[in-house]
Amino acid sequence: MELMEMLAESKAYIESKLGGRKPVVGIILGSGLGDMAETIEDAVIIDYHNIPHFPVSTVPGHKGRLVIGELEGKTVLCMQGRFHYYEGYSMDEVVYPIRTMKMLGINALFLTNAAGCVNTEWNAGDLMIITDHIKLVAENPLRGKNPDELGSRFFDMTQAYDKNLVAVAEKAAEELGINVRKGVYMLFTGPSFETAAEVRFARIAGADAVGMSTVPEAIAASHMRMHTMGISCLTNMAAGILDQPLNHEEVLETGERVKKSFSALVREIIKSWPADKL
Repeated sequence: MELMEMLAESKAYIESKLGGRKPVVGIILGSGLGDMAETIEDAVIIDYHNIPHFPVSTVPGHKGRLVIGELEGKTVLCMQGRFHYYEGYSMDEVVYPIRTMKMLGINALFLTNAAGCVNTEWNAGDLMIITDHIKLVAENPLRGKNPDELGSRFFDMTQAYDKNLVAVAEKAAEELGINVRKGVYMLFTGPSFETAAEVRFARIAGADAVGMSTVPEAIAASHMRMHTMGISCLTNMAAGILDQPLNHEEVLETGERVKKSFSALVREIIKSWPADKL
């Protein structure tokens, strides 16, 4: 089956559950951050495994469902859990939900993740607005036949993370009294954490954080001309910065510790999201 036919089936199934409601913002909640979806009002919940052609999330902390409803005056479609290359999915499978969002008429994308902090002047628990990314991973979600209905074969990535939305996020953080960072996110494939040498390389390359997600989604969103912003919860100091081993439990624990301020920031950004970026 061709990609556009698959997307049409996924779209039709999701729309059949929404009673005519039209989500305008897509949100992806990363590791340990999924509980914010529980605050969405008048919610419709759809398990991934019920959606035609959707992958299924296998990572602890990812509930694996769509939550569609009202958040700060806007109808949102929230993913409680994303898909990763390291789970065995191809890059085009990883971004399948982003393409489905576009088919549903969503033009605004809010990406969140848990990431390792590379910047030695920052701390675990900081929130970082993503201003750009680095992808040295060879695989690309747009490799292969181009779906012309979604976007051009060759496309610009200089505004992968919308500068106006970065400004909105900064203002929201200031109003809430939350100290946020701005920086560059670098993709590694996982599931192993980065080595100390790789983290040193990432720092030299200009990265402030490292992680195993987000970048393929931002690429697919740029291809489809979606207005995208991203925030990383820096859940741990990356390898080699502190004299201690890394583990996924620390990621979840830090996510739990900062989820109140993170959720407040996400809500304020959604509330302030400009109409011309929807």
